Amino acid sequence: MDDINRLPWRVGVQQRVLPTYRAPFFATLARVCGGGLGLFAGQPRPQEAIESARQVEGVTLFSARNVHLFSGPLYLCWQRGLRAWLEDWQPQVLIVEANPRYLSTPMAIRWMRHRGGVVIGWGLGAPQGQALPLLVNMRRAWRRRFLAQFDALIAYSRRGAAEYAALGFDPTRIVVAPNAATPRPAGSPPTRPLEYRDGRPTVLFVGRLQARKRVDVLIRACADLPPRLQPRLLIVGEGPARPALEALAREVYPRTEFLGARQGETLRPIFEQADLFVLPGTGGLAVQQAMAHALPVIVAAGDGTQEDLVRPTNGWRVPSDDLPALTAVLAEALADPQRLRKMGAESFRVVNEEINLETMVTAFARAIHLAWAYRHGARGTPCT
Repeated sequence: MDDINRLPWRVGVQQRVLPTYRAPFFATLARVCGGGLGLFAGQPRPQEAIESARQVEGVTLFSARNVHLFSGPLYLCWQRGLRAWLEDWQPQVLIVEANPRYLSTPMAIRWMRHRGGVVIGWGLGAPQGQALPLLVNMRRAWRRRFLAQFDALIAYSRRGAAEYAALGFDPTRIVVAPNAATPRPAGSPPTRPLEYRDGRPTVLFVGRLQARKRVDVLIRACADLPPRLQPRLLIVGEGPARPALEALAREVYPRTEFLGARQGETLRPIFEQADLFVLPGTGGLAVQQAMAHALPVIVAAGDGTQEDLVRPTNGWRVPSDDLPALTAVLAEALADPQRLRKMGAESFRVVNEEINLETMVTAFARAIHLAWAYRHGARGTPCT
């Protein structure tokens, strides 16, 4: 094990919720935390449709009572029990979500400061948004004061890191940990024929079937393709939007197949028979699973987390909810199966060498060493 991945401290992590897809990351991080890893998280709102993990190997879980206030751009959250958890777990290093809407976080930071602890913020970044100039300036000042409390920041993406730096946070104390959901692939990438099987491409979507995933746009885009490029469309997942999506598919694109929820090894043969993976809406850690199976990908542009993962060499980024743009990119992608194979090989290389659970843990470990050095001496000297 590299020295950077040896963490002798007792580490605590605060999360608003603990989705099941995060469990493998925290289990991997726990293996390098010599003093133990404790995690404090509550339950989502029912409408969020987030499946929460109930246990994580090697992690001591503590339940928060989330008090959700308001909604939309006014949303705030107070986590009851946070002080009690801190008193019980006694972390030397605390990693919290870098979100000023979580009202109990400043109390946790003060608690750590009184005990000489290190506090790290972890977040997507700080997009400026669209509002009146006065409101934009007020929001920037609010975020700047909030971020100044941290010893280091962990950003999901390079764009997020740049946004934190633009608010005045020292860039030498910002670490990029690209969002990962899968470990480094264990074997070789699957091999696919240079031409499509049976002369027709196969397009795959994997994810929860809800409106924000915009699977309806994908179905319509496939229907708008020239007949020679129209693919077999595989939809993997369950969710409240499934009945409406099935009705739409029957009406406009009968080549759509709904396979239901699949996990683990049952997904492998589905990934391997696909030629292209498409995520037309938000979210999408399944993109990395697809790339680990040597698939090129099309994703909707979003919060910046996909920018580090999806490049011109392995896929396309399209505007969200833009049917003509998605149709045009699908036509370009499916017209050249040999190009898709080369792009799939690059997808596999990216998740094998650059963005996976192991490299994400290494980035977190680097941030912890960096923050500890900043708080306890050697200011501004990153641990390498």
